[in-house]
Order: sequence, then C-alpha cells, then structure tokens
Amino acid sequence: MFTRSPTTKKLSFFFHLHKSHFSTDIVGDKPVLVRDFIHSALYDPKHGYFSQRSRSVGVLERSIKFNQLEGRKAYMNHLDKIYKRSDISWFTPVELFKPWYAHGIAEAIMRTTQLSVPLHIYEIGGGSGICAKGILDYIMLNAPARVYNNMTYTSVEISPSLAEIQKETVGEVRSHLSKFRVECRDAADRSGWGDAKQQPCWVIMLEMLCTKTLMLIASYANEHEKLLVDESLHLMINTLIHVVLDNLPHDLVYSENQIFPWKEVWVEKQHDKESLSELYKPLEDPSIKRCVEIVELDKNQSVSIAKSVWSKVFPKPRRCWLPTGCLKLLEVLHEVLPRMSLIASDFSFLPDVSIPGERAPLVSTKGLMLVLELEGPFVHGQRDDLPCSHLDLQKDGRSEDYNSYLDAKGDADIFFPTDFWLLERMDHYCSGWMKLHGDNSTNQGKKRRTLVLDTSAFMKEFGLPTKTRTKDGYNPLLDDFKNTKFYLSVPTHNVK
Repeated sequence: MFTRSPTTKKLSFFFHLHKSHFSTDIVGDKPVLVRDFIHSALYDPKHGYFSQRSRSVGVLERSIKFNQLEGRKAYMNHLDKIYKRSDISWFTPVELFKPWYAHGIAEAIMRTTQLSVPLHIYEIGGGSGICAKGILDYIMLNAPARVYNNMTYTSVEISPSLAEIQKETVGEVRSHLSKFRVECRDAADRSGWGDAKQQPCWVIMLEMLCTKTLMLIASYANEHEKLLVDESLHLMINTLIHVVLDNLPHDLVYSENQIFPWKEVWVEKQHDKESLSELYKPLEDPSIKRCVEIVELDKNQSVSIAKSVWSKVFPKPRRCWLPTGCLKLLEVLHEVLPRMSLIASDFSFLPDVSIPGERAPLVSTKGLMLVLELEGPFVHGQRDDLPCSHLDLQKDGRSEDYNSYLDAKGDADIFFPTDFWLLERMDHYCSGWMKLHGDNSTNQGKKRRTLVLDTSAFMKEFGLPTKTRTKDGYNPLLDDFKNTKFYLSVPTHNVK
C-alpha cells in the first residue's frame, strides 16, 4: 500500500564528508590576518583541508544522454554508476553537462564579442580542460573560419598536474593545439602577466564549480508519521561547492557597537598554544581599507545624540566579511587586461549559516543536508519523477558544521557566498569608474556594462536546454542550480 503526501513536500538528504586530521600549526607565534588564516586552513601543504584530499578531476568517457533517461531517479542512478566505475572524487558541471555547458558559454561570447578583431580568451582555473575544448569545438563549428583560425585560448592554472591534463584534453582535436596554451601560475600574482594587453579579450572563471561525490540517504517525514524512503537506496547527486570565488581569501572587520569605527581582525594563538582567539587592530591593511571603501561601510558617519546614547545602552557588535582575495584578483585582471569581458559564476547564497557577520561563510567538516521541495502528490515507491521546485543546502546536527571559523584548523571546508551586488561594485571600482565618480546614481561614464543572471536563465538564453532534459521533463542543469548565478561584465566605449 502506498503512502501519499500532501501536494508539496520536502525530501531531506544527508551526506558525509570524511573527517581529516587538523592542527593549530597553521598559525605561528605571530598573529595573522583572517585571510591568511583561512588560506592556511584550506591550502597549507601539510595541514590544509584541500591538501589532505584527492584533487583529481573526473573526465567522463562519453557525454550523458539525458534524453534517454526517464527522470530524476534515473539520472541519480546513472551518476552513481559513473562515480563507482571511475572512483573519482568529483566532476565539474562542465564535465557532467558536456558539451552543452561549454557551448552555452561559447554562444554568450560569440553574441557579445566583436568578431572583426582576433578573439582572445583567458580561463582562470581550467580544471580538466573540457571547458576549453568545448568552447574551441563550438567556435570551430559555428563561427566564421577566420575567427577560429585567428583566436587564442590561454588557461591560467595553478596546478601542474591539471595543466598537463588540460593539454591532453584539448589536444584530442589537433587543430586546437595551435590556439591553446597553459600557463602554470597564480592568476592573482601580477608578476606572472607581464606587460598589459590592450586588445579586447574574454576572461572565464567557470571551473570554480565543482561537483563532489557524496552519498545520500533519503528520508521523508510529515507531521503524522516518519517514513524512510527505500533505506537501501544510496543515491548520488551533484551538489555545488565552488573553489575559486568562494574559497578566495576573505577578511573580517569588527566594531564594538553601532557607532564605533571598524577594526581589522587578526588571529593569534592563546598562551596554552591549543586554542585560537581574535585580535582587533585599527584599519591599516590597504586591501581591507579599499574593501571598506567599496562597500561604503563608513558612509553616513554623522552620529546623532540619540543614536550615540542608544549604542551605549544597547551596544550591538558588528561584523562584516570582505572578499579581499576577489578584489586582488579583479585589480590584477583590470590592470593587465583593461578591455576584458568577464564571465563568472558562484553561489549567490548559503542557507542557515550560524557564523555571525554579513557575508559569513559556512564551515563544514562532514557535510550538509540537501532538501528537495517537490511539487505535486508524492507516492512512496511510485512517484520518483516529481519536478523539484527548490533545491536547498541545509544544515543538520549530524553535519558537524562549526559555529566559528576558528574551529577550522584543516579539518573543515570554508566557503563563502558571493555577494553579486558587491562583485559588481568591485568590478566598477577596479575599472576606475568609481574612483572618478563618487555618486553612482547615473550610468554616465561607466566603464563596464554588467548583468547578473540565474544559472537557469543564462542557459535558457545562451544554451540548448533541450539537450540536458530527461524524458519526463526534468532538467538537472536548470532545476538543480537554484543557488547559483552568472555574472557578465563587458567594457563600454568609455574604455580607451
């Protein structure tokens, strides 16, 4: 006998990440800025979170034939088989949805670029090279021959092993090799770029999206009963964890109350050498001060008597996270590629973050709960193909998420949501426009034209959604990327 739920129900999935060893050695005897602590907690060669995990990028033997799959359950089972067969830690979305994901990016470039001049593309963090190959394939097949013949594609990749994989992937088409090269270096390091390039170009940051292999146990409950949905069924699902924008270093500023000035936060060891604490200093770091200026944290500094009294009687500490790493990368890109067009993508929000502060990160050592809100009647054992109206990452007691970033000493991931409003302001700031125009109430004189789109809207506009749709209409590319957005930025005629 089947159990029927009301019209809309939520299915909760829980998954685990393996716990690793951790150490307080990531902080020395001298205090460090929060951004340096986070960088060490994630990337320290001995104790960093990512240094202790497999970073191998999965490459599918062949593209997934979505139109041959019945629906969501068939798609998850197919992923399960892929992961078990390949024994890979994670696949990128551009890999799972190849070639269609990369083709959508290529179409966006072709529609908005001036094809009368040579096309130059830079990709920051190219992963396995499948995005580069997909874009080169699409341009070779759909653009005029002179566009493909005269174009260049440069991958800036910090990992030597991935750089070699990219060469192999792109080299599957011999004609691509004369247009493609890999530069193994840090894109945020100005010295690696050489002289500024004045020609128009595109910068792509899409391999920031990684899909990690996570085992899910499905459960369903309503107010009357609790029912496990097929306890023996272990499913694989692609959940987005971004590793470029959201893992770039962030800084933290703090104020004791509503009117006190901001202070930069440092991390230091306690005397017992076993625990860490925060240290507050006046704003001196140039990157932090620039971020504060961009966010306009110090605007309207005039304080009324009433507000002053209120802040003393009811003091409310303030904390704000600042993406100083992203700012540094954008400053470098705007300096060396002043006429660049930019495509980037990341999480737009993270649910139920317990760490205090605006734009605070999620610090998780095991995993997250994935909640699928389904539309229509749910029948256990019968309806596995219901459309998903919302995909959410939620925390659960079993996930062992931390309430303080200081607890992440190499055993936890630290990832931030991207404030796309702030990303746009930083883009304008680094282009030079905001430095010249304090009042941004008018678009006159702007050097960048920007657009923010949901992933589904971007792919509907530039991609081929029918290619990633299953037989029953479920489309994982459109339906399961609710928390992500695309950012597009192109220069205006005000850029000389």
